[in-house]
This record gives sequence, structure tokens and C-alpha cells, in this order.
Amino acid sequence: MDQSLLETMRVVALPTKSNFRGINVREVALFKGEYGWAEFSPFLEYTDAECAPWLACTIEAATKPRPTLYRKSIKINGTIPALNDRKEIEQIVDAFPLVKTFKVKVGENLDEDIARLTWIKSLRPQAKIRIDVNGNWSVAEAVTNLRAIYGAIGELEYVEQPCATIDELRELKEKIDILIAGDEVLRKAKDPFAVDLNGAVDILMLKVQPLGGIARAHALAEHHKLPVVISSALESAVGINYGLILAASFPEVNFDCGLGTGALLSSDVAQMPIVNGEIEIRDFEPGMSAYEVAPTRFEWWKNRVMKTAELV
Repeated sequence: MDQSLLETMRVVALPTKSNFRGINVREVALFKGEYGWAEFSPFLEYTDAECAPWLACTIEAATKPRPTLYRKSIKINGTIPALNDRKEIEQIVDAFPLVKTFKVKVGENLDEDIARLTWIKSLRPQAKIRIDVNGNWSVAEAVTNLRAIYGAIGELEYVEQPCATIDELRELKEKIDILIAGDEVLRKAKDPFAVDLNGAVDILMLKVQPLGGIARAHALAEHHKLPVVISSALESAVGINYGLILAASFPEVNFDCGLGTGALLSSDVAQMPIVNGEIEIRDFEPGMSAYEVAPTRFEWWKNRVMKTAELV
């Protein structure tokens, strides 16, 4: 990473509305380059190697011109964490006005999953439901649990990463008639171009930071030749905006995108309002002073960036 870019680094801590992936505060590092602000926000437990594509995306966003865009706003899905409190769920559903699709985290407890899905469906009966398992099921569990979920709420738009491995996904495809979206199986692969998704995955989940930026995400989509859903990784408004740019850079996107996770934050560096189920791409100057971390945390992030930069 260029020293001049490193010198622009600011680190903020943004509180979440509820527990998400075991965290209640989301820390992100922001940089300003020739083409605007860029975000580096791998989760804290990630190794330097896992962080490398995230930093490659950061450098691209700060130093490369934007691609051609085919639309100014993106239709998004609501994202529901693995919560069991009805009031919390209702508050989060309300944070996604007029969205037509909800992605719901499931996979740890079937009874709780069904209760969560049933409640969401009662709140938004016309909405499409997609579920995200994060690879937590075996093939046998996936078959049993998907049948139970179908029996409780009816059709699912798709299931995201029901099992962890390509072989399991391929076996599952032979047993169920439901679309499968691949996420971790691609972005956590040592070489995502070498992964054979044939017969295992119907939809490609693209997350701009974990996959290394817009150019690399397009290359992966072209290589695998599957329909895409663009999603986020609980980023600040800066990272979300770059995800929106990725989504707008595809001539055709046939699924609502998972880029509304800013609604899960209590505070953010900029407002990205959901209007009629869509979020508009924006130019903005992030407001960071109220959220900046203590000097010790800043040094931790600076050290992390410098170590990761050796791998980019």
C-alpha cells in the first residue's frame, strides 16, 4: 500500500442494533485516495491471508476509476440475523421499508429457525424469503430441515450455502429441488477460479471486499457464468456504496441484493436510506469524528493493514 494512502487512514467503531455474528460493535478502517473514500473491514478474527483480498479491494476503490454503471439505485433485500425475540425481529423488519425480499440467518436450531421465519412471513406475507445457513448443515440435515421449512412457510427463493463443501452441495442438489447460492465455497477458496461449481451451485454470491474488488468480482462472474447476487459484509456506508457500484456495473441483475445491512447499525458514517426498497449510489464525505477508536485500537488496525499489505 502506498504510504500516502496509509496516512489517510481513519478507524471507526459503529454500534450494531443487535448481536450480529457475535459482535455488537463493527470496527472499520477508511482511506481516502484519488477516487474517494474506501473501506477495509475484514472481521477481527480473520488471518492476514484472509484479509488480503479485502485490502486489494480497498486499494482499488481508492485509486482506480469507477466502472460504467447501468443504474443509479439498487433493489435490496432485508437481512435478519439469527434472533429469537419477536420485538427485535419486528424492529429490524420495519427498518427495511417496502423491500420485497428478506434474507434470514438460520442453521443452528431448527425450531427457532422456523419460528423466526414464520414471524417474518406473518409481518411481510408477500415478501420472498431466502435463507442463509453459512454451511452449518450436513446433507442429511439440509434435506430434513429444508422440507420442514417448506412445510412451515412455503416456497423459498433460494438457500445460501446450506452445506460447507462442494461435494456436499453437489450431493444435496440431487436430493432437493431448490436453488442453491454459493458464498463461502467461493470467497474462502484458496483459488476461487479453480472451484468447480457445476452441479453444486445455481447462483453466485459476490461480496466486493472479500473477493478483492470490482474487477476481480467481474472476472469471477464471467469465469463461472452463473447468475449473481451482490451482497455486503456488514460494512459502513463507504463499503456499502462500493457494493452498490459493483451491483450497478452489471448490465443485468435478477435478484434483490444484500446491500441493506447498514440498517443493522445504530450509527454510521453517512446515511444510505432505503427508499421504495432501493438504495441510491451516492457521493458523500463520511462523518467519522464521533466514532473514531482509541489510539491503541488505531495502532492495532495500522499494524494489521501493514502486515496484510505484504500479501497484496
